[in-house]
Amino acid sequence: MYESSMQAEKQPVEKQPTGIEGFDLISNGGLPKGRTTLLAGTAGSAKTLFAVQFLMEGIRNYEQPGVFVTFEESPEDIRHNVRSLGWNIAEWERRGVWAFVDASPYPAEDVVIVGNYDFGALLARIEHAVLTTGARRVAMDSLGAIFSQFDDVAKVRRELFRITSGLRKLGVTALMTAERTQEYGDIARFGVEEFVADNVVILRNALEEEKRRRTVEILKFRGTQHQKGQFSFTVRPEGGLAIIPLSAIELKQKSSDIRITSGNVSLDQMCGGGFFRDSIVLVSGATGTGKTLMTTEFMAGGFNIGERSLLFAYEESREQLFRNARGWGVDFDAMERDGRLRVVCAYPETASLEDHLLQTKAVIAEFKPNRVAIDSLSALERIATNRSFREFVIGLTSYIKHQEVAALFTSTTPSLMGGQSVTDTHISTLTDSIILLRYVEMFGEMRRGLTVLKMRGSMHDKDIREFMIDNHGMHIGRPFRNVIGILSGNLLHVPPTEMDRIEGLFRTDN
Repeated sequence: MYESSMQAEKQPVEKQPTGIEGFDLISNGGLPKGRTTLLAGTAGSAKTLFAVQFLMEGIRNYEQPGVFVTFEESPEDIRHNVRSLGWNIAEWERRGVWAFVDASPYPAEDVVIVGNYDFGALLARIEHAVLTTGARRVAMDSLGAIFSQFDDVAKVRRELFRITSGLRKLGVTALMTAERTQEYGDIARFGVEEFVADNVVILRNALEEEKRRRTVEILKFRGTQHQKGQFSFTVRPEGGLAIIPLSAIELKQKSSDIRITSGNVSLDQMCGGGFFRDSIVLVSGATGTGKTLMTTEFMAGGFNIGERSLLFAYEESREQLFRNARGWGVDFDAMERDGRLRVVCAYPETASLEDHLLQTKAVIAEFKPNRVAIDSLSALERIATNRSFREFVIGLTSYIKHQEVAALFTSTTPSLMGGQSVTDTHISTLTDSIILLRYVEMFGEMRRGLTVLKMRGSMHDKDIREFMIDNHGMHIGRPFRNVIGILSGNLLHVPPTEMDRIEGLFRTDN
């Protein structure tokens, strides 16, 4: 008898997949099956949407009917609010796979004295709905509406136990939402909810550096493992919540020895024969140094060898991009008509960074390009915190590498003459190659310089070469000589004799 009980204790807790994108990954499989989960969050954190989607995904993907118990919003309001996401609750009700238990107050009725609230009758209504629909999932939104008038925390705890025990006897996987008064602090309003529930999930809509950032955190799962920390999520116009966990990233990308052209013969030579097929190239420089031109040539280089090219532009309009390309002898219009080029222009502030990431991945998956360019990352950086921006770049580079697509990113340095790190957020470590573009002031004239700072897995030219731009594109010339301090922005002209002396200090005679 003792032995059998010990074996029972060792049985792993079975998980019920939610179907919510990314959540089943961070929860290692979903919500613990047959148990109750508390979903706590402040206003605007998407608690109700999470609860609705939990039931919706069960119906659509797992053939599991659901019951939604509402204490605040009327069923009609909930039906109406989610129609914008393409979810038709009324149709599921007609099919008998969705049922409402309406415990919301009617506008004309007096306030209920919660101390006399008949929870037994409520549980009976929930049980009837579960048995009628064959529901395997129950969502309750929200606990604060029925417990807000309790003056005794002990009563709250007792009635919560009563509800959770009743749900467990029904054998359903349940989700209860609760309100928080602050993003960081008490888990829920009464301070006892998290102790009664088997599991606790927190949704946040925190203000960081004047920007809102939604995150989800699994605080506890009794008897089972889950991933720790906060994970960004967004609400898509169609599809609902999507969680973006960095934990989904694995260092299992393939590595290719195949070289592809940058679109510029001289730059290919400097890079040892071109870019690698699966490489991420960062082009960093001040405004006007030629980053967009290099992007244009990268796109044209792919088109000329029959590849599909995809350009995301976040700083210039479509008309401006196409005009500039024509000025350099590249016809974007003809390339698009051919079907081997797609240009996506978007203003960064129109969406959150999480939305931009999902949209970018969706376009890549649909268009299936051979090469991708983003011009520029700096435009996206201004709508995010350093942490969220870095997470965005990690997620994007990982996805692109798994698709075995070559990518070119541009980044604008804050100083015209250099002297700054490639990026303040240190995304340079996430790229395979770095090309620096710099202004060089010489004898009252502004010139442009280019150097390949880094190229993983390949030898490359170490010189800083002058380049010029005309109506045929970029022309890379000879290295700068007798000049030091170009990259730091502190130029110093050195006589040839002094340069010979300095080089002699590092020369090794064989």
